[in-house]
Amino acid sequence: MKMRTYKNFLIRNWQVCDRENVSQLIALVLDEYGLSFEPDGADLDVVKIEQYYQNVGGQFWVVELNHKIVGTAGYYPINRGVRAVEIRKMYLIPSVRGQGLGTYLLQNLEQEILNQGYQQIWIETATCLTEAIKLYETYNYQQSSGVETPRCDRVYIKYL
Repeated sequence: MKMRTYKNFLIRNWQVCDRENVSQLIALVLDEYGLSFEPDGADLDVVKIEQYYQNVGGQFWVVELNHKIVGTAGYYPINRGVRAVEIRKMYLIPSVRGQGLGTYLLQNLEQEILNQGYQQIWIETATCLTEAIKLYETYNYQQSSGVETPRCDRVYIKYL
């Protein structure tokens, strides 16, 4: 992905020097919703971004505002469905929500995924993440079955 800007936000590819800040941001957002950061479980992909995203044809982005990481988003190929990817770790800190950034990220992820020739997008989430669920349903993600991540209780699919 080439760097993008949205309003005053810079969206760029993750770099090794981002590892700790990204983990802290995701842990902070999860805690806000009463969920735990699981570096040996559901969040292992954040600890090993190279292995889970970059080395397998996925992408992981960070969102910066004034040189501070305020959000993340990524996807990687999965063995579920047909030519499928899963969108993962789409998180924004509270102070930057409500500005259309989540919509912008989702639309750009979808375009990148389509450009790579994938046919299905899967997303797992938790019912308590109400803003995320509203976003996915607004953009025609259909609830499905087969949740694989223990802290999640919803799975969505979108056919491209």
